[in-house]
Amino acid sequence: MSTFSSWLDEGGLGQYLLQSEQAYFDAAVADAFGFRALQFGAPGHDFLRANRMPWRTCVGDSGSVAVRCDAAQLPIDSRSLDLLLLPHTLDFTAHPHQVLREAERVLVPEGRLVLTGFNPFSAWGGRRLLQGRSKVPWSGNFLRLSRLKDWFELLGFELSDSVFMCYAPPLDRQDWLAHWQFMERVGHRCWPLVAGVYGISAIKRQRGMRLIKPRWQARVPVANLAVLGDRRHAVDNPHDETL
Repeated sequence: MSTFSSWLDEGGLGQYLLQSEQAYFDAAVADAFGFRALQFGAPGHDFLRANRMPWRTCVGDSGSVAVRCDAAQLPIDSRSLDLLLLPHTLDFTAHPHQVLREAERVLVPEGRLVLTGFNPFSAWGGRRLLQGRSKVPWSGNFLRLSRLKDWFELLGFELSDSVFMCYAPPLDRQDWLAHWQFMERVGHRCWPLVAGVYGISAIKRQRGMRLIKPRWQARVPVANLAVLGDRRHAVDNPHDETL
């Protein structure tokens, strides 16, 4: 992830992606409430800056982070985070499903997971096929969105929002990207599913508990209650003249 984080600062395509994702994360975390928020990877880029939780930090496998760790084995207590950010973390790990398992473990019930990833069914995915996967960011996993949704359902996450961004062709020069900037406006309306990057926000739902109710005795009809009352009175007063 350190190489990817450096690529974001190199200008051109990296800056184009960074601007789009910073705007996405700012909007996605602004209304997330709680006490603890964590960002994994992309050190030097504060994707939590729009959030107001009192405890916010960044960890990762390298770079200038608070704690160095593996995303598949987070040194975080279970059910201790209210918000977890994974900017392209699933793209640059050998165990993306295990990373999501860790996310489910460390989030509190109703905690929020926000992540971004590269869309394989886009011009970005096409360039990856043509030039190979030896360099960042083309060395990423480029996971299908449908696959992530299946994993979410399996782990008990409920998809709350999905956003698509980066519709311009993945060109390295800034002036070329500026020429294709009109595609950002058109893409949202015409072909959102072929965007280069997707952003997902999901909520960890608490699996419901089934209450086992006691088996009560059948209710006695009101008319029978009167009969039972007369019989009880007869037993208690055997010499009553009214009998």
